[in-house]
Amino acid sequence: MLKKADLDPADVKSYRSISNLSIISKLLERLISSQLVKYLKDNDLLPDLQSAYRAMHATETAVLKVLTDILLALNSGDLAMLTLLDLSAAFDIVDHDTLLNRLQKSYGLGGQVLNWFASYLHGCIQHVCISAACSTPSAVLYGVPQG
Repeated sequence: MLKKADLDPADVKSYRSISNLSIISKLLERLISSQLVKYLKDNDLLPDLQSAYRAMHATETAVLKVLTDILLALNSGDLAMLTLLDLSAAFDIVDHDTLLNRLQKSYGLGGQVLNWFASYLHGCIQHVCISAACSTPSAVLYGVPQG
Protein backbone atom coordinates (compact mmCIF):
# COMPACT_ATOMS: atom_id res chain seq x y z
CA MET A 1 0.00 0.00 0.00
CA LEU A 2 1.40 3.42 -0.96
CA LYS A 3 2.33 5.51 2.09
CA LYS A 4 1.05 8.67 0.38
CA ALA A 5 -0.82 9.18 -2.89
CA ASP A 6 1.83 11.51 -4.31
CA LEU A 7 4.73 9.04 -3.90
CA ASP A 8 6.34 7.20 -6.82
CA PRO A 9 4.65 3.78 -7.20
CA ALA A 10 7.80 2.42 -8.87
CA ASP A 11 9.91 3.09 -5.75
CA VAL A 12 9.81 0.29 -3.15
CA LYS A 13 10.32 2.85 -0.36
CA SER A 14 6.95 4.39 -1.26
CA TYR A 15 5.09 1.40 0.14
CA ARG A 16 3.93 0.57 3.65
CA SER A 17 3.69 -3.03 4.69
CA ILE A 18 0.30 -4.35 5.70
CA SER A 19 -0.14 -7.11 8.23
CA ASN A 20 -2.61 -9.72 7.09
CA LEU A 21 -4.17 -10.69 10.40
CA SER A 22 -7.10 -12.89 11.23
CA ILE A 23 -10.21 -11.42 12.86
CA ILE A 24 -9.18 -13.01 16.17
CA SER A 25 -5.73 -11.38 15.95
CA LYS A 26 -7.27 -7.98 15.20
CA LEU A 27 -9.64 -8.30 18.16
CA LEU A 28 -6.74 -9.34 20.40
CA GLU A 29 -4.73 -6.31 19.20
CA ARG A 30 -7.58 -3.97 20.11
CA LEU A 31 -8.02 -5.59 23.50
CA ILE A 32 -4.30 -5.36 24.30
CA SER A 33 -4.17 -1.78 23.02
CA SER A 34 -7.07 -0.65 25.19
CA GLN A 35 -5.60 -2.41 28.25
CA LEU A 36 -2.17 -0.86 27.64
CA VAL A 37 -3.59 2.65 27.24
CA LYS A 38 -5.67 2.18 30.42
CA TYR A 39 -2.55 1.01 32.29
CA LEU A 40 -0.55 4.02 31.05
CA LYS A 41 -3.34 6.44 32.04
CA ASP A 42 -4.00 4.83 35.42
CA ASN A 43 -0.29 4.99 36.28
CA ASP A 44 0.13 8.53 34.94
CA LEU A 45 2.74 7.39 32.39
CA LEU A 46 1.47 9.40 29.42
CA PRO A 47 3.01 12.87 29.00
CA ASP A 48 0.50 15.65 29.65
CA LEU A 49 0.91 17.09 26.16
CA GLN A 50 0.71 13.79 24.26
CA SER A 51 -2.23 13.88 21.88
CA ALA A 52 -2.18 10.36 20.47
CA TYR A 53 -4.22 7.62 22.15
CA ARG A 54 -6.04 10.04 24.45
CA ALA A 55 -9.63 11.16 24.50
CA MET A 56 -10.10 14.93 24.16
CA HIS A 57 -6.54 15.36 22.81
CA ALA A 58 -6.95 15.64 19.05
CA THR A 59 -4.47 17.07 16.56
CA GLU A 60 -6.42 20.33 16.72
CA THR A 61 -5.80 20.48 20.48
CA ALA A 62 -2.05 20.15 19.94
CA VAL A 63 -2.05 22.85 17.24
CA LEU A 64 -4.04 25.21 19.46
CA LYS A 65 -1.59 24.64 22.33
CA VAL A 66 1.40 25.51 20.11
CA LEU A 67 -0.37 28.57 18.68
CA THR A 68 -1.37 29.76 22.15
CA ASP A 69 2.20 29.37 23.44
CA ILE A 70 3.57 31.35 20.48
CA LEU A 71 1.00 34.13 20.88
CA LEU A 72 1.62 34.36 24.64
CA ALA A 73 5.38 34.64 24.04
CA LEU A 74 4.91 37.34 21.41
CA ASN A 75 2.44 39.26 23.61
CA SER A 76 5.04 39.21 26.40
CA GLY A 77 7.63 40.72 24.07
CA ASP A 78 9.59 37.49 23.79
CA LEU A 79 10.82 35.94 20.59
CA ALA A 80 9.16 32.76 19.38
CA MET A 81 10.54 30.13 17.07
CA LEU A 82 8.78 27.03 15.81
CA THR A 83 10.70 24.00 14.61
CA LEU A 84 8.72 21.28 12.91
CA LEU A 85 9.83 17.68 12.59
CA ASP A 86 8.18 15.22 10.22
CA LEU A 87 7.70 11.95 12.09
CA SER A 88 5.31 10.41 9.55
CA ALA A 89 7.59 7.41 8.99
CA ALA A 90 8.72 7.06 12.62
CA PHE A 91 6.95 3.74 13.12
CA ASP A 92 8.82 2.30 10.12
CA ILE A 93 12.19 2.47 11.92
CA VAL A 94 11.35 1.37 15.47
CA ASP A 95 13.99 -1.10 16.69
CA HIS A 96 12.19 -4.05 18.30
CA ASP A 97 14.73 -4.63 21.07
CA THR A 98 14.84 -0.94 21.97
CA LEU A 99 11.03 -0.80 22.10
CA LEU A 100 10.85 -3.88 24.36
CA ASN A 101 13.57 -2.44 26.61
CA ARG A 102 11.67 0.87 26.91
CA LEU A 103 8.41 -0.94 27.69
CA GLN A 104 10.20 -2.74 30.50
CA LYS A 105 12.38 0.02 31.95
CA SER A 106 10.25 3.13 31.39
CA TYR A 107 6.76 1.68 31.70
CA GLY A 108 7.22 -1.25 34.07
CA LEU A 109 5.97 -3.97 31.76
CA GLY A 110 7.34 -7.43 32.37
CA GLY A 111 6.53 -11.12 32.56
CA GLN A 112 3.83 -12.43 30.26
CA VAL A 113 2.92 -8.95 29.03
CA LEU A 114 6.44 -8.24 27.80
CA ASN A 115 6.67 -11.77 26.39
CA TRP A 116 3.47 -11.15 24.41
CA PHE A 117 4.88 -7.96 22.89
CA ALA A 118 8.14 -9.77 22.07
CA SER A 119 6.27 -12.61 20.35
CA TYR A 120 4.22 -10.07 18.41
CA LEU A 121 7.33 -8.29 17.11
CA HIS A 122 9.78 -11.15 16.60
CA GLY A 123 9.59 -13.79 13.92
CA CYS A 124 7.70 -11.69 11.37
CA ILE A 125 8.62 -11.89 7.71
CA GLN A 126 7.75 -9.65 4.81
CA HIS A 127 7.79 -9.66 1.06
CA VAL A 128 6.62 -7.34 -1.68
CA CYS A 129 4.27 -8.45 -4.42
CA ILE A 130 3.56 -6.38 -7.48
CA SER A 131 1.16 -8.06 -9.85
CA ALA A 132 2.37 -11.69 -10.02
CA ALA A 133 6.00 -10.97 -9.03
CA CYS A 134 7.01 -11.36 -5.37
CA SER A 135 10.30 -10.67 -3.63
CA THR A 136 12.12 -13.15 -1.42
CA PRO A 137 10.72 -13.14 2.13
CA SER A 138 12.96 -11.42 4.70
CA ALA A 139 12.85 -10.95 8.47
CA VAL A 140 11.25 -7.77 9.83
CA LEU A 141 13.77 -6.29 12.26
CA TYR A 142 12.43 -2.74 12.45
CA GLY A 143 9.05 -1.10 12.45
CA VAL A 144 5.76 -2.07 13.99
CA PRO A 145 2.96 -3.89 12.18
CA GLN A 146 0.26 -1.72 10.62
CA GLY A 147 -2.96 -2.66 8.97
